[in-house]
Amino acid sequence: MAKSLTEALHETAQDFYDAGVMSEQTMREFDAMCLPEIKEYTPNQIKQLRRKNKISQAVFAAYLNTVPSTVQKWEQGQKKPSKFALKLLSLVDRYGIKFLAA
Repeated sequence: MAKSLTEALHETAQDFYDAGVMSEQTMREFDAMCLPEIKEYTPNQIKQLRRKNKISQAVFAAYLNTVPSTVQKWEQGQKKPSKFALKLLSLVDRYGIKFLAA
């Protein structure tokens, strides 16, 4: 699988840092710039993500460290997930619910 341009640039920056030609501060700034964008999820996408993992709203809420009514409100579009919750949803989307159990 081909690397993205961001991955290739980050790898090069890491090599410069490892070789001692890039400061730790610059490497930290580069790390921050290369963080992936946090995806927004629609109510339907949240519901589909939960169903794909074959779990109830209550169990999904427990994995996400929230309450079932919050998951219900996300799925009904009455409330939007926080940035932290979006990051957790993204991890579940990418790796499955068991990722959060580790």
